[in-house]
Amino acid sequence: MLSLRPNCECCDMDLPPAADAFICSFECTFCPDCASTRLGGVCPNCAGELVRRPVRPAAALARFPAQTERHLRGDLCLGVTA
Repeated sequence: MLSLRPNCECCDMDLPPAADAFICSFECTFCPDCASTRLGGVCPNCAGELVRRPVRPAAALARFPAQTERHLRGDLCLGVTA
């Protein structure tokens, strides 16, 4: 199950569970602006493809809440891939 991280790892923008967000296969999470503009669709942590994060239905979200721990990788989000 996806962890649904609460923020963009580049700019720290809040990303609620229903927000438009992008993830890699390791669940690194980014806002649409950082994913496309800063990162060019490539994760700076693993060099994997960034794809749209699915939205967890409300009933499932109540049972399996989103993660609350924030992740921030500011120095890796300069547009340079791993």
